Amino acid sequence: MDLNTTTSNITVPNPPAPAPQTPISTNVILASMLQVSPNVSDLVFSPGKPAQVELSGKLSGVKIGDLAVLTAEDTQRIATDLMAGNRKAQDQLQSQGACDLPYSVPGKSRFRVNIFMQRGTCAIVMRVISTGIPTFEKLQLPAQLRELADLKNGIVLVTGPTGSGKSSTLAAIIDLINETHSYHIVTIEDPIEFIHKHKKSTVHQRELHSDTPTFSLALRSALRQAPKVILVGEMRDRETIETALEAAETGHLVFSTLHTIDASKTVERIVGVFPLAEQQLIRTRLAGSFRWIVSQRLLPKKEGAGRVAAVEILRSNQRTREYLERGERDGKTLLDAIRDGGIEGMQAFDQELEKMARAGTISIPTALGYSTNQGNLRLTLSDLIEEENELASLTASDGNNLHPAGQIQ
Repeated sequence: MDLNTTTSNITVPNPPAPAPQTPISTNVILASMLQVSPNVSDLVFSPGKPAQVELSGKLSGVKIGDLAVLTAEDTQRIATDLMAGNRKAQDQLQSQGACDLPYSVPGKSRFRVNIFMQRGTCAIVMRVISTGIPTFEKLQLPAQLRELADLKNGIVLVTGPTGSGKSSTLAAIIDLINETHSYHIVTIEDPIEFIHKHKKSTVHQRELHSDTPTFSLALRSALRQAPKVILVGEMRDRETIETALEAAETGHLVFSTLHTIDASKTVERIVGVFPLAEQQLIRTRLAGSFRWIVSQRLLPKKEGAGRVAAVEILRSNQRTREYLERGERDGKTLLDAIRDGGIEGMQAFDQELEKMARAGTISIPTALGYSTNQGNLRLTLSDLIEEENELASLTASDGNNLHPAGQIQ
């Protein structure tokens, strides 16, 4: 062999490209997130962040396989999986930039899903819905709310901010009626959350968009379906409110929700939907038909041990009907009536917050932060605040003349 002979170039084939990894299925992702804790309330998917779960009002990231941080492609793929076969949701997301839909992982959980566009990418929030109907005991609801199951007619409103447990409370009430009365119950929801089986009652559940286009049309139709009890997921507009009042006035028992923080704001919201010339008439009709207004706030328990509901209750009596019809004035407010109505089962937020703080269920800062009148509650809790500040001073100094820390201001 001639060593001076130039050898020809040898082409080395490129190493085989690694096989593309199969994306983790959406149902596996959801199941993995639910395993974090039985108390997960929401799942959140946002580009640039890991998948997140909400526990006791706080978000925590969850690493699932290679999904350390979600990309826009990840959230788009998850959204597409959630909407598979749901043309209505797909069209809404395209035309309106957001859509609501139900979703379920068989054997795991059901969800109320909102998919929305932000900065040109998809983001997703999924509210976890219990597979079983929550009980009064599990929700730790006031015992007097059981009386709602025996009402014959009128309107009952359950109010509170998003995520305050309104749907769970209503589900527990409807289930109690279902167990104790032989009624026809019709629910109109967006979307259906808790599945009610027929028990003593017959329960028909209608879902917005799939079973009916609007709350008002479904409610109008329900008046011809001979129900005893009607649940309207939310009173969103004037027509729905008017029809709900008509249903209550014609002998039906109507349950619904509003995103308001207390009884006074609930009345203002309903009346404010109508033109000024009609507002007095609406006040009169509402005063005659309302039975209870139940307002909720979910509070973190002391030392992060979950959440607990603080509940305000307004009931219909001569005094509250008068205040509602004539409007609130100095010394004649619904809150005054609630504070004075303890013997009838009424209770005010701040009264409940004081009880919880003294029982050690919630911290004093939490009680003050969620109070209706922080100044008044601070005075009521002044003895407890003084005790905790003295304890904090002793703990902080510990004989070292350190500056007292953790005092409640």
